[in-house]
Parts: sequence; C-alpha cells; structure tokens
Amino acid sequence: MNLDDCWMKEERDANGKQQADETRFPSGMKALGDYIHSKGLRFGIYSSAGTKTCEGRPGSLDYEETDANSFASWGVDYLKYDNCYNKNLHGLARYPKMRDALAKSGRKIFYSICNWGEDNTMQWGPATGNSWRTTMDIKDYWASMEYNFFESQKFAHIAGPGGWNDPDMLEVGNGGMTNDEEKTHFALWAIAKAPLIIGCDLTTVKADSLAILMNEKLIAVNQDPNSKQAVCTINCSMWHRFIRTP
Repeated sequence: MNLDDCWMKEERDANGKQQADETRFPSGMKALGDYIHSKGLRFGIYSSAGTKTCEGRPGSLDYEETDANSFASWGVDYLKYDNCYNKNLHGLARYPKMRDALAKSGRKIFYSICNWGEDNTMQWGPATGNSWRTTMDIKDYWASMEYNFFESQKFAHIAGPGGWNDPDMLEVGNGGMTNDEEKTHFALWAIAKAPLIIGCDLTTVKADSLAILMNEKLIAVNQDPNSKQAVCTINCSMWHRFIRTP
C-alpha cells in the first residue's frame, strides 16, 4: 500500500526530519505502518530526489540519510523516489545517495527510482535501484499505455532478478480504456515482468476491471522466474528481492 506525494508537512522539524501531515495522518507514520502491516500488507512511501516533491513538499535531496533512517524507523518497505525540483543535477549525482542511505538504514526497503527515464537511467538503474522508470507518467488512455510499453521494452535486456523496468503503474479501473484495452494493458505489464501496481480506487472499481486485476494466471506469469516470453524473460516477484548494495 503506497502513499504518494503530500503525506508530509510543508516544513521539516527543527532537527531536519520529515513530519507527517497531522490532518491526514494524526497518529503519525509509525502507527500507520504498524496498521498496514497488521493487515498483511507492505508499506510504501514517497519522496523526491530534489529540494521539493512534485507538489512542493520537502524533498530528500541532501537529507538522504535523515529520511532513510526515518523511513526505516516507521517500518517502510518500499520507496518511490521522484525527480522534481532536482536542481538540474544528473541522476547519478542524486539517486545513488539514497540507495546508500537505505542500505545503511538497517531495514530492507525496495527502492523504486522514478526519474522518468531521464539521464540514461537504463545505463545505471540496475546498479542503483530495484526498479527504474523507463518513461514519463502513464495516462489513462490507450496511446499512452502503448507508448510506455514499447519504450520500456527497448530495455528488456537490462532487467532481471532484483531490478526491473518500470513503465509506470496500472491504469486498469480508472475508466479511460475499454475492457479489452484494460485486459491488454494488464497482460502486457505481466509478460514484461513490470511492477503490477494498482492505480485505481478499489472502493469504486467496476467488477470487470477488478477481475482483470485479480487474474491469477497472469499474475503467476509476472512472478514466475522460469516463464519465457517473446517480449522478455525477467522476474518480477517484487517483494522477494530488496535493496541492492553498492
């Protein structure tokens, strides 16, 4: 269960630490993480490799160890690390710092690089994170989904156990595609071994879309390290491999 932007206050505390938005999360991040874990789920969180997040909240650039230690203390299992307000610094000047900080934190945290495929991510992503975005953000229509898939598959050869190409989260259930298009979308992400991250509202999703998201056979293809597809042959059991160390 991944939190995206705006979980944090607009300012750090006096010690430079991220603070939970008290209106949204009055009990704080540690209590939230404990609750998520009590439901048998993993806890994902968001930050940016810049001075601010994409919505203008405090980013983690130059605060990598402080934030990584906070994430570990809260029980975080997954970090989506965005690319906004990056001071025009190359990804290699920013993303390995958080990799190293996570490795030092004492907790295994899946590291999802989200720099939109810029700075030739595909050249250094496998040595830096557990997944790396290969494209800009996906949109809820066929042409965007198709573009992200084909762009991502140009780099199928660099992915493998422990690190995967990420063409962005699933748009299944958001209403912008037909049922057949949603089926194709889910199937393509599965055979590409892409992270299968649901991006719709599960409290209102239609039954047909939910059935696609719960297709056990396709999920098994996505997770099976021995399945060989025409597109690529990489393993995406996301939670079975964790942070890479230098």
